[in-house]
Amino acid sequence: MNNVGYCSPFVPPEWIAAFGWSPRWLRPRAAGARDLATTHRGLCPFAGALVEQVIASEDLHAVVLTTACDPMRYGAAVLQARTDWPTFLFNLPSTWQSNAAGRLYCDELRRLGRFLVDLGGRSPSPDETRATFARYDAARGSVRDAWPVQSSRQYAEMVAAVRGEGRAHPRPSTVENATDGVPLALLGGPLVEEDLAILDALPQLGGRIVLDASEGGQRTLAAALPAEWPGDDPVEALRRAYFDAIPDVFRRPNDRLFEWLRPRLAARGARGILLRRHVFCDLWHAEIERIRQATGLPLIDLDMLHADAGAPAQAIGRIEAFLEMLRGGRWLVARG
Repeated sequence: MNNVGYCSPFVPPEWIAAFGWSPRWLRPRAAGARDLATTHRGLCPFAGALVEQVIASEDLHAVVLTTACDPMRYGAAVLQARTDWPTFLFNLPSTWQSNAAGRLYCDELRRLGRFLVDLGGRSPSPDETRATFARYDAARGSVRDAWPVQSSRQYAEMVAAVRGEGRAHPRPSTVENATDGVPLALLGGPLVEEDLAILDALPQLGGRIVLDASEGGQRTLAAALPAEWPGDDPVEALRRAYFDAIPDVFRRPNDRLFEWLRPRLAARGARGILLRRHVFCDLWHAEIERIRQATGLPLIDLDMLHADAGAPAQAIGRIEAFLEMLRGGRWLVARG
């Protein structure tokens, strides 16, 4: 039981692996998480599902959460209060334009390393660190280039695997209906297991994902690590690949999110956006109109609460209606 769970793309799995642990990307099931989310008012449905997953887990040794949003911060407090799980709360700066913010990120990585050693891990040698970093960097490069031959479900699984074991799974040679259907972009926060069924249903509804810009997709893959580490310091290399490179909605300012999004939507020919937003997620809710204005594309706000048994069917019905509007050229109706 040497797995360390995490769910933020700003936590480098190669850093966890370098200290002798097995990083595990957490994608919880939302069903059955209602009790925790309702009894702890600071938890959103995703944070509640994640905390429930950790509490019920039999193969996790520790968990790393970040301060990117208040519900996740509160989730760490719930774990520390209700359980004896070793929980590391990573202080992730929202601002990114100052050297002080970058230094704080590096200091948090060093603090995480000490936490992993205290758990029973080892301090890696420079050669071990370089080898681990190179393996993850190569795997990310393979996944980054894999999209044209991947279904959205397959791609989500490949990204999760790279963020876990750091190895890219073999790519299928063909994908059925890879060019059929209305091209869509998936945008928003983290996915739960139930969301994968909705991705599977898209081809039957007449749609396909051409850009996965969710928290578990292409948008949050780290940049390539520099060939030479600044000052021969591995945390500085991670800072450049993660903190300096990944665009996200919680960052202040978050203009980089739109700078990343616009050219990729155009290049992939996306005709609409599926925004996957967990209920009570104020960060993404506040950006809906700005996303519409910045991209000029129709958007459907999938604010699903998967703890409700009928949520997947309702979401699929809404997506089907959205696709009908796009095919009929009546997309302005979907803005309401």
